[in-house]
Amino acid sequence: MSTAAISEHLPDIDLITSYAERQDSVFSRVSPWTKFFLLILVVLTITLTRNLFILIALYGIIMFLFALAGLPVRKLVAWYTMPLVFVISLVGIMAWSEPGNAVISILFGSLVLTLTDNGIILVVTLILKALISITFSLFFLMTTRYEHFSSMIYRLFPDPLDQIFLMAYRFLFLTLAMTGSLLKAVRSRGGGLIHSLRIQGKLFAEIAGLVFIRSFERAERVHKAMIARGYSGGSYGARSAIPAPCPAEYCILAAATLAVLITGIMSHAGGALR
Repeated sequence: MSTAAISEHLPDIDLITSYAERQDSVFSRVSPWTKFFLLILVVLTITLTRNLFILIALYGIIMFLFALAGLPVRKLVAWYTMPLVFVISLVGIMAWSEPGNAVISILFGSLVLTLTDNGIILVVTLILKALISITFSLFFLMTTRYEHFSSMIYRLFPDPLDQIFLMAYRFLFLTLAMTGSLLKAVRSRGGGLIHSLRIQGKLFAEIAGLVFIRSFERAERVHKAMIARGYSGGSYGARSAIPAPCPAEYCILAAATLAVLITGIMSHAGGALR
């Protein structure tokens, strides 16, 4: 059972894996190292700049690539719900303390809350940054085969972090399947997510505890099975060959790196002028 059985607003791990393994677009044939380095450059860009024009342009390019790759744009919009709620709930309070031209003023007892134009820009900027990072991360995951992704983890992370990641990835599916089964049982007995959160909070706490206990028990059984098959705590590496970047990809990476450097210099110069 996938995360879609729990909520359509949670990224569907099974669907993401299915696209990664079965997709045959031009982006799935691009070297995983190229996409990984581009992901780092995207994160650097959104960290260095607060320029709305740059962020909107970057988001538009990434969304265009996402759609061009044949990935599910409608699903992506639904998956935006959770990060949007998180960003708005976190930044929504900060926006009311930003100096600038007043747009909305609300009298809250003896306190006057004022939302300024800079506050609105702050919220929009951070929402764009969140959507950019999420969209390109999903683009990377949904166009990269798991054997290549796991091999990258094996090469990038030291032992035992690589083993922890690879095992945690497998148990993520099992844990979500157990959670989905329990929630399905709740719904079959007249429960629902909103109804249960409001009235049956205790029940959901018990479900979370039960999932944790069952996951721990299953992990212990798997560990014993691995020992019975000769596992002694050593490292089992994912040694699949990872396609190297082609000359055209090196040119793209060089141009992207130069663009990030220019963005960083412009942002630093703009900050110094202010």
